[in-house]
Amino acid sequence: MAVFTSVSEQEFSAWLGNYSLGTLLELQGISSGIENTNYFATTSNGRFVLTLFEKLKADELPFFLNLMAHLARHGIPCPSPVANRHDQFLGELNGKPACIVSRLTGKSLTHPTVANCAAVGAMLAQMHVAGLGFDEPMANPRGAAWRGSAATQVSSFLTAQDAALLHSEVAFHEQHTLAELPQGVVHADLFRDNALFDGERVGGLIDFYFACNDSLLYDVAITVNDWCVGEGGQLNVARTRALLDAYNVVRPFTEREASLWSVALRVAALRFWISRLFDLHKPRGGELVNAHNPDQFKHILQRHIAANGDVIRLRP
Repeated sequence: MAVFTSVSEQEFSAWLGNYSLGTLLELQGISSGIENTNYFATTSNGRFVLTLFEKLKADELPFFLNLMAHLARHGIPCPSPVANRHDQFLGELNGKPACIVSRLTGKSLTHPTVANCAAVGAMLAQMHVAGLGFDEPMANPRGAAWRGSAATQVSSFLTAQDAALLHSEVAFHEQHTLAELPQGVVHADLFRDNALFDGERVGGLIDFYFACNDSLLYDVAITVNDWCVGEGGQLNVARTRALLDAYNVVRPFTEREASLWSVALRVAALRFWISRLFDLHKPRGGELVNAHNPDQFKHILQRHIAANGDVIRLRP
């Protein structure tokens, strides 16, 4: 279970007194997730999600909370932070920074359809457009410097062949960047478990705590690498085409983005291969119980490298 910090009903009820959300009816730990402690909280005023931040510090959190508030105001279905009686989104509970946000409708999908991928592509583009009006900067904490450092720390756990692949790919992206492409706020973790479907409609985008400023195309690649990958790590043509075309209707791709699409797919796969290696081999305090298999993204990366740029094309 991914509840790292326990919160009793009595502790939460006392903390809830700082808010105008009624009285607690039920508090239930959420087992998914590897970064934060999360609880479903039902009060007499509605349904919410309580988050205690296990890695991020209080001074790092305003960006994420303000971003979610901004996106929610602009029609993006994402968790909306609730302000306390002092008009603050952030508080402290059991020694950890904590916030409470609205709980969205819908559920995540394990096996997305072509229509699901189109809906996610359109919603991602809408989020990118809405984010252009958000003026608080946040550099990507999982960017080039992190990739180089983390790769060095995990390489001793790998076979010689995998270590060589890892370091050669890190070096490749030091020379081939996406810095000249359109930039903006990116979700940076829009996997299937971070989108909720209410029927055929996207009911919510959740878990914005890797959001940052980066290439918008990088965010598209992260999303495609999860939603559109079939058996063996190759892209499913129909799902990929649906996601890209739906995105393109809302925010058209540029010619330069189209030319760097294969690079974006590779760096997106590399980022998650490295982070999963790190979570597996260097977990914090032995607490991490939901570490994912790094080989999934190694295989996706190898597929993209083998394609040598011959990928499902963007249509600018």
